[in-house]
Amino acid sequence: MDLKALIRDIPDFPKPGILFRDITTILNHAEGWRTLVDDLSDRCREYSPDYIVGIESRGFILGAPLAYTLGVGFVPVRKPGKLPAAVFSQDYELEYGRDRIEMHQDAFPPGSRILIVDDLIATGGTAAAAAQLVSQGQGNLVAYAFVVELVGLGGRSKLPAAPIITLLDY
Repeated sequence: MDLKALIRDIPDFPKPGILFRDITTILNHAEGWRTLVDDLSDRCREYSPDYIVGIESRGFILGAPLAYTLGVGFVPVRKPGKLPAAVFSQDYELEYGRDRIEMHQDAFPPGSRILIVDDLIATGGTAAAAAQLVSQGQGNLVAYAFVVELVGLGGRSKLPAAPIITLLDY
């Protein structure tokens, strides 16, 4: 299955000059969705995570079935004010602005093996912020997993050291 052929390009979203790689066209394609989850699971299994940390919101879509398939827990990383208990917070830069993400302080026991999942790595700001949250929670970051990597934006170089899994490069 050619997953790249299923991705829709949307110019000037969310602002002029940005070419958005839309994975919703994989999500609504039954065979493509199954292939994506199976391929990601196969590539992540060797890192033996205890928890998948999924970054809002597409990281939830990908992380939940990945956690289920690997038989591990799922931890949502959310935008401010969305989690009900005590949180760790981290600010970060986007390719088009600033934002903040949060994670429950009791999301996993200290020393847990953590795999961070999101749909895409561009400049690396969001994933690096998620790695900081994992560090605040005293987790052991074992890998990152992304469906798409925008190679020219150099996001890899901004991530704390851990293996990086990507299925598709642009």
